Amino acid sequence: MRTHYCGEVSESLSGATIEVAGWVHRRRDHGGVIFVDLRDRAGLLQVVFDPDTPEAFGLAEHLGREYCIQVRGRVRPRPAGTANSHLASGQVELLALELVVLNPSATPPFTLDEEANEELRLRYRYLDLRRELMQKRLRQRHAITRAMREYLDGHGFVDIETPMLTKATPEGARDYLVPSRTHPGKFFALPQSPQIFKQLLMMSGFDRYYQIVRCFRDEDLRADRQPEFTQLDIETSFLGQEELMALMEGLVRQVFRQVLGEELPDPFPRLSYAEALRRYGSDKPDLRVPLEFADVGDLVRDCEFKVFAAPAADPAGRVAALRVPGGGSLTRRQIDEYAALAGRHGARGLAWVKVNDLKAGREGLQSPILKFLSDAAIAGILGRTQAADGDLIFFGADKASTVNDALGALRLQLGRDLGIVAAGWRPLWVVDFPMFEWDAGERRWLAMHHPFTSPVDPDPAALVADPGAGLARAYDLVLNGSEVGGGSIRIHREDLQSTVFELLGIEAGEAREKFGFLLEALRYGAPPHGGIAFGLDRLAMLMSGADSIRDVIAFPKTQSAWCPLTDAPAPAGAAQLAELHIRVKLLAPPGE
Repeated sequence: MRTHYCGEVSESLSGATIEVAGWVHRRRDHGGVIFVDLRDRAGLLQVVFDPDTPEAFGLAEHLGREYCIQVRGRVRPRPAGTANSHLASGQVELLALELVVLNPSATPPFTLDEEANEELRLRYRYLDLRRELMQKRLRQRHAITRAMREYLDGHGFVDIETPMLTKATPEGARDYLVPSRTHPGKFFALPQSPQIFKQLLMMSGFDRYYQIVRCFRDEDLRADRQPEFTQLDIETSFLGQEELMALMEGLVRQVFRQVLGEELPDPFPRLSYAEALRRYGSDKPDLRVPLEFADVGDLVRDCEFKVFAAPAADPAGRVAALRVPGGGSLTRRQIDEYAALAGRHGARGLAWVKVNDLKAGREGLQSPILKFLSDAAIAGILGRTQAADGDLIFFGADKASTVNDALGALRLQLGRDLGIVAAGWRPLWVVDFPMFEWDAGERRWLAMHHPFTSPVDPDPAALVADPGAGLARAYDLVLNGSEVGGGSIRIHREDLQSTVFELLGIEAGEAREKFGFLLEALRYGAPPHGGIAFGLDRLAMLMSGADSIRDVIAFPKTQSAWCPLTDAPAPAGAAQLAELHIRVKLLAPPGE
């Protein structure tokens, strides 16, 4: 039906008769000559219809946007002065000899040259995906997965599928449940990840496993979340944490080298979880922003300013300063806007100090809080932040988590507003996560990573003695402020796994009910093993420069987990529900 793609037609084909097929991108009638920009997956080609071929010309007069057509014609150079350097085929055009209308098109709800609103784009996703930008993004995603497979295949990994219909397990998010027709009243769950199965594969002796796999989580959505998402899932046996991290760095470097032609650092820098929070207020810091926090709680613990003194004296509190070079030029209105931003992240205020003349000491500063601070505290703050003339210092004072959230968001916004976000890619490993975090509301320990992560100290007695002090053999890969991968060395001994379940409040009976097969497998010579999962959608989003993972997924859901294209989810028919032994009764939400 065609001999060439439109975007591949060049001067080397001048004089040749070829056939092309695609969609009418636009049509221009210049009074006696009709020009059609024909589009296919490779690009655009200008097709010329003139009255010397009356049958083709007559058909071309009625062509509209998105008509699907086939053209046979002769390639010729464009007339002098009409070449288009922005197109791969811009030096030539196709003089049409024959035209076949394969399928006419209704008037599109939006043109492929415009950026329509997202819901409209998702409703007509098959049209949206014809856009050059979307074609480029999905082709790039393919290139990413191809590079991943090449690397893993070359390093002895085996691609193995795991079940989509499995058993609900407590992994942090709600499961999607699937009713069973053959087992009335029972349900499968769609996997949040293949975690347990990939561990079982290590116990089965496969040594190195990978899978590009669909995962499902029924959770509230954001720009970088979907109810169904894709991850590169990896598990290895007999590799320590250092060996595994080095192997994964090589994978990411190869992906960036092959897909973007970018060389990433070797090795990637590392920060402990504690240091990342101390310096940046986040466990996924964007290292492209050069601003850092300085702890000043010890300097203001005894000051008259209770907003500082109270959290400084609280073991769970924090007082931190964020120096903004050149920030002294910010207006009061701008400062108020930053205070509002901090407020949206939990802060009850945003104290600040402008440094007009450092040598003048207190007299060279400007702030409503200066009167509450001693000369020693002021000198300490200026020294610790390394302030200079013309700088501005913002302060966060509250529970440590609130300070980290508020100043962390402020840091990123300042980086964007001041134009100090460095170009390029800044990967980072974050390591030494706490094993557990305390849930004050439920008064119990929660797994910081997941219940199968090994502690640094594998002694069950030590973990029980002080769960809050335990560190996990876990690691996250952060790229430009986004977590793109996370993994851990797993527990491979039954006694330690049972201890972790107990600390998490999973009683022995519940553990046997939900994880009995895993606990049983651990009794049969389970090897040391560990792995990682990379968020393929998020990585593709970052590498393509998209703002949302929906722009790198062919058929995504909206933020309310709805598909405008298929109108899913939808009610099930009575007959279908009867086969599943299900009756639907909608309950009022709690509190109504």
